[in-house]
Amino acid sequence: MIMCADVIEVNDDSLLVRDIRTQQEVIVNTPCVCRLDAGDRIRIVYNGAMTNSLPPQISSRRIFKISSQCI
Repeated sequence: MIMCADVIEVNDDSLLVRDIRTQQEVIVNTPCVCRLDAGDRIRIVYNGAMTNSLPPQISSRRIFKISSQCI
């Protein structure tokens, strides 16, 4: 699955993002966040599994920094 999101917060091994489509905040567990900053728009590739926690969590397979439009 693919989620397009805006980065809210960058942590050592995770991101807090806002899903563009649903406006829901989601924690993205990922080993590499060194090139991302709050305010970046990203495309997240993940396996579709999302926890029922608040906020929900996903584990990324790949993350791409994108322009302001998300297809």
